[in-house]
Amino acid sequence: MGIKRFFDFFKPPRFWRIYVNSLLAVFVGVVALLFYISNAASYMSDAPETCINCHLMAPHYATWQHSSHREWTNCNDCHVPHDNIFSHYYFKAQDGLGHATVFTLRNEPQVIQIKEAGIRVVQENCIRCHSDLNEHVNLTEVTREKNLHGEGKLCWDCHREVPHGRVKGSSSTPDAQVPLLGSPVPEWLRKLRTRRQNPQNR
Repeated sequence: MGIKRFFDFFKPPRFWRIYVNSLLAVFVGVVALLFYISNAASYMSDAPETCINCHLMAPHYATWQHSSHREWTNCNDCHVPHDNIFSHYYFKAQDGLGHATVFTLRNEPQVIQIKEAGIRVVQENCIRCHSDLNEHVNLTEVTREKNLHGEGKLCWDCHREVPHGRVKGSSSTPDAQVPLLGSPVPEWLRKLRTRRQNPQNR
């Protein structure tokens, strides 16, 4: 089958083309709008500010910002795998889709609890970054699997204040100073709206 015949196979009948094309245009527009409003491009970066795209993460950002880890790490250094680039971005995508679903459905908990996959990743990253210290106390081999079988403790079983403190919830740091998100409304649309509300300013 040639390329032209392949694409012709998916072409709708002539009568339906205007409706199908209109629906496709609406679909592409909605996807582009969601991509823009959700600040989706920022999730490709390692910027800690990305995590506070959702205001529920403000306490976690604030506690990290006031910890010693701020000088050396960002969120992804601890909460995303670093064994290879594929697992790194796969985990980010999986986690991001899960978070987006929960927050869109307003099903987020008052106190966020780390999931099992996250526990494994954070433990591996603690060992990765602190291997020079851990080798002196024989902790480099403590994995989540061994911990579940009573063979060793997780790093934060002892270091409970690191880096987010013991009390973590949407009301644990009510006065936290975190960067504010910019408006998702484009500048040209805000100007248009202002002109309509104040026609004398034209």
